[in-house]
Amino acid sequence: MSEIINNSKKRQDKLKDLIKKIHAGMPLDEAKKLFKKDFQEISTDEIITLEQALIDEGMQVEEIQSLCDVHAAVFDKSISDIHKPKDITRIPGHPAKVFSDENKQIEELIENELEPYLEKTDTTSYLMLRIGMDRLANISKHYARKEYLFFPSLEKKGIDSIPKVMWGVDDEIRADIKKAIKMLDDKDENLDNIKAAIKAVIIRVKDMIIKEENILLPKLSDLMSFYDWIMADQGSDEIGYFMEKPQESWNVEEKKVETEEAFNGKVKFDAGTLNQAELNAIFNTLPLDMTFVDKDGHVKYFTQGKERIFDRPKTVIGRHVSLCHPPQSVHIVEDIINSFKSGEKDHEDFYINFKGMFVFIQYYAVRDKENNYLGTLEITQDIKPIQAISGEKRLVSK
Repeated sequence: MSEIINNSKKRQDKLKDLIKKIHAGMPLDEAKKLFKKDFQEISTDEIITLEQALIDEGMQVEEIQSLCDVHAAVFDKSISDIHKPKDITRIPGHPAKVFSDENKQIEELIENELEPYLEKTDTTSYLMLRIGMDRLANISKHYARKEYLFFPSLEKKGIDSIPKVMWGVDDEIRADIKKAIKMLDDKDENLDNIKAAIKAVIIRVKDMIIKEENILLPKLSDLMSFYDWIMADQGSDEIGYFMEKPQESWNVEEKKVETEEAFNGKVKFDAGTLNQAELNAIFNTLPLDMTFVDKDGHVKYFTQGKERIFDRPKTVIGRHVSLCHPPQSVHIVEDIINSFKSGEKDHEDFYINFKGMFVFIQYYAVRDKENNYLGTLEITQDIKPIQAISGEKRLVSK
């Protein structure tokens, strides 16, 4: 066993040495020869471990990103588990299958809507390139699903090399696409320069497809839990798709799935969990006052931030809201709550001058997913400082 570990370490050390030589300027052909001589092939796990080790040793992520395509060229057709079965990419509607199917759509778009017109100079071909690049720009949604729905699962497992490097390259591709489109819109731009920019985009997009299919998806298949995939599936519609929402649906009921987190001492929300200390601190950090009156009209909760607008002693907890206001204004509060209970209204706003402040008071009906009335939320905030804001602020205060 120790011999295998030592051999594995030697391979990693040699691979790191080769990558460092590439970064130092070694010609690509020479790097390919050295790779073939010493390794013949490389696994996806070795690539991930290699990039993670380089980051851990202090190599800047941007530097790895800048030569990511060179790395792919060196390892070209040498990934030993490139044909590893990925059953999840065959499940109708599964996020992995949707992602892989989109890669096929992207390749088809390049093959049918861009490449045929790159060697032509007529006006129609120029127009087709413009349309094709506009459609290719939708790849941003494909990348966004990867970045926001897949990467978090890898990071939770301690793998941040893939997210850091891939996300950086994704952004570069997005920028390259925007640049090419801008060039197409410039009547004075040289046609050869435009075509060179589009060809460069195509190469980078194709390289990313190879990485997604042969490095990312196999690793996701190994590491993402059933619950992770459900979360990815539920978040997909909000982010969007490369072209169209898939017609197939992955029908999974979340209620049958055990979450990985133990909710002992935690409150589970639609998105995430918080313990009691976190929840209390967050509410008290908000730059506003909140008071919740339950469906029966009793004060159940209010925040205790550093600067309160109206005094509210803890003795009001449990008190009926009609007893918490002066007699001359209690009917207004009761009218609001009754309109919320009946469904006539969902919110009401007031604003007053008070002790040098301009106080914005908002009342909201709180309802559950079945639209049942749960109570009323009052939000009070001094918006005078907000009204005074002008211009822009882009730097951190000193």
